[in-house]
Amino acid sequence: MGRIHILADQVANQIAAGEVVDRPASVVKELLENSLDAGAHRIVIAVEGGGRKLIRISDDGSGMMRDDALLAFERHATSKLRSSDDLLSIATLGFRGEALPSIASIARVELLTRAAEESSGTRMEIAGGKLLRCEDAGAPAGTTLTVRDLFFNTPARRKFLKSETTELAHVTALVTHYALAHPDKHFELHSATHALLVAPPVRQAAERIFQIFGQATLDQLLPLAAEVELARAGLPEPPPWKRDADYQAPEPGWLRISGFVSKPELEKLNRNSIYCFVNRRLVRDRLLLHAVSEAYRNILAPTSFPVVLLFLEMPPQEVDVNVHPAKTEVRFRQASWLHDFVRDAIRNKLTLGRPAADFLQALTAHPSATPGLVPSSSPKVAPAETPTSDGWLVGQWLGEDVAEQPVDDGFTLSAPPVTASAGVLPFAPIEPANGQGSHL
Repeated sequence: MGRIHILADQVANQIAAGEVVDRPASVVKELLENSLDAGAHRIVIAVEGGGRKLIRISDDGSGMMRDDALLAFERHATSKLRSSDDLLSIATLGFRGEALPSIASIARVELLTRAAEESSGTRMEIAGGKLLRCEDAGAPAGTTLTVRDLFFNTPARRKFLKSETTELAHVTALVTHYALAHPDKHFELHSATHALLVAPPVRQAAERIFQIFGQATLDQLLPLAAEVELARAGLPEPPPWKRDADYQAPEPGWLRISGFVSKPELEKLNRNSIYCFVNRRLVRDRLLLHAVSEAYRNILAPTSFPVVLLFLEMPPQEVDVNVHPAKTEVRFRQASWLHDFVRDAIRNKLTLGRPAADFLQALTAHPSATPGLVPSSSPKVAPAETPTSDGWLVGQWLGEDVAEQPVDDGFTLSAPPVTASAGVLPFAPIEPANGQGSHL
């Protein structure tokens, strides 16, 4: 008898669960993304014991019919892909079809769902990957999925979980991130004792920040917005030392960056306040984190970090989200070029938003108090030319006098976005004199 054999489906699902689910927050992430993909506008999440005892997510999305509900717990069953070509243009948060069977293999799961066009819903119970019951049941349109006793049949995995407080903190951070990314949707998060987050839908991301973090944090943030057309004829090529080995011009489309960046006065001790989203997908990407760090170089101390809420919108063909089982990492087609675009967009906003010196403000407000030092009506102050470590000159991204730009000393909900001209980068880099540059 040979030594190689096919693993049983139960074992395969538990192995997949080890890649997809490592803590209660991973379960919440997968189910929350399914709700968003289903078009839900109201999502209510309840957890007990930090998510070990209970995780329940209810939504008002499209729901499922009985046949679809049965297929949803089969491995690689998905409604979001039809062929391998679809992998090149993924526009949904979930697509692998591994989340539900993986979760069901290591927990006790109950599904209650009804499609809007159906007169009755479907209730299913699964424990350890085995279907216990499937029957008709009354239910509102949408889906409610309850996960109990996480890792009940894999005690080795359960002992690696942290305390209830730590696990609940991870769940809270995750729901907060997605509430920030989707301000037009209603989010609620409840523990066994009290409500942790209640965020009704709002029109703008700034209002969502006010809901979650308060006015004090919002006052320390600067709105960020820029875009550039990704056209083969109009995209400026990056310098030779910034190009990938297999550089190609991107497909036609638009790259948009928006969000908020903190003023230098607001500092954090770690990177936990840097939130990056790519096409509304929460990601942990070293490229984007490095771009943010470079933007704040010589502005913050090396041991301090900013608060950044960064949204990148780009054609699905320009980003590969199929590089990590939990879909938390992505790969960009034009990595170096994107890095420079993000860095320069943030750096330019910080430059325009820097406050004027106190003595200049006083001089402008009371010119008669200091005769002979009255500034002219159109001052011409040369921009600062402080070379950074990678050879770029601070204050010359726009190719004009930075001092003539209006100072952004605050934030209003109706602040217009800063839009770059179509077909060109919003910031023109100055080549270093020695032709060298830093490599990522």
